Amino acid sequence: MNPLRRLDVLLRRHPVRTDVTAAVLLTLVLVLAPLVMLGGGVGSPAAWQTAGTVVAGLLMTGAWGLRRVRPVAAAGVTVAGALLHLAVGPEFTIALAMVPATVYNLAAIGPRWASLAGLATGLAGGLANGLKVWLFPPRFTTPDGVQVQSPAEPVAMVVMAVLCGMAVLTAWAFGDVVRNRRLAVQALEDRARRLETQALQERELAAADERSHIAREMHDIVAHSLQVIISQADGARYAAAAKPELAVETLETIGQTGRSALADMRQLLGVLRGPAEPTGGPDRARRDPAAPDGHRAPPGLADLPALFQTLRLSGLEISLLEQGSPRRDLPAGGELTAYRTVQEALTNTLRHGGEGAHAFVTLRWTARGLEIQADDDGRSQADAETTGSGQGLRGIAERVALFGGTMEAGPRVGAGWRVWAELPYADV
Repeated sequence: MNPLRRLDVLLRRHPVRTDVTAAVLLTLVLVLAPLVMLGGGVGSPAAWQTAGTVVAGLLMTGAWGLRRVRPVAAAGVTVAGALLHLAVGPEFTIALAMVPATVYNLAAIGPRWASLAGLATGLAGGLANGLKVWLFPPRFTTPDGVQVQSPAEPVAMVVMAVLCGMAVLTAWAFGDVVRNRRLAVQALEDRARRLETQALQERELAAADERSHIAREMHDIVAHSLQVIISQADGARYAAAAKPELAVETLETIGQTGRSALADMRQLLGVLRGPAEPTGGPDRARRDPAAPDGHRAPPGLADLPALFQTLRLSGLEISLLEQGSPRRDLPAGGELTAYRTVQEALTNTLRHGGEGAHAFVTLRWTARGLEIQADDDGRSQADAETTGSGQGLRGIAERVALFGGTMEAGPRVGAGWRVWAELPYADV
């Protein structure tokens, strides 16, 4: 690492130690060194003047050690030392160094009001220095040992006031630039943190949405297939003795349903692993429901007859009524939602409707979109043995809501259960 860069990092890690060290060095250079070089006679008027100058210098340089911890308090101590130096000190060396430095510090890290107050105080101090030079001109000693007082010149006042004012203004301007840069960096850092937090929240929401989507698909696939398999297995057990050929047909239905569910599960897991083109192209996967790779086209309205045929083999009587014709296409994924809605309604009928239940499915194309109505004449409420968690209907409601549609489910008047949903057309 560059030595200067290493020094900068060290100073930033230990700001208080750095300021205290700087205060000690300033005290040695601006206060003690001139005192040793010039000296002063104890008991003479110059001795009191020297003592006042030393105290004022110690106040101003010592306050620098607290400039970052207590910037306003350090500035107050510096102002007190500058006033004392103005009153008793014959020289302006310490004040000319420490006052602009304090103004810079207030402008850089102090509050805004303290920055403006420091600027005004520094300009007033420069004017006071000019007045002192005019009203109390300095004395100097000639080579012959004679003390001579400089003439009172208004020009000296103007020169001193202008020089002090320029020093204060320059220090304040540099400090204000540093302050604005620091605020801009802080704003960028805050914005970066907000963007990072927003991105994290978006990732969490996306993950939650994906988990919900997977849960809905898993429920639709597993619950429907297992219900069909259970119904077929129960029927095959009773038909095995009386009609063996019916048992064979039932077992074939169970195998076909299981393979179809397995293919759907593989497709869902394949989406989680990432897209992959099935062997032989998409047509082969569409033709073979039990393709090993499982990449099949998602079911839609055209697949409802196959769904009805499978459920009829389980003993459920299903009637289908189609009204109207589509005016526009459903949004992408809309037909899958319609298929899952009908599948969930019929699966619930098969599970909760009881023996002899009939299902009536109506697909009605309107000016707004597709209305789906699935009724049954079975038991209106599930008994304790068949009560489910309700996740299926909630999942269907979420699916329909994603497309701006509505879904209602509840008991019919008299007996039975009704599931109604509306899916709007895709926006043009």
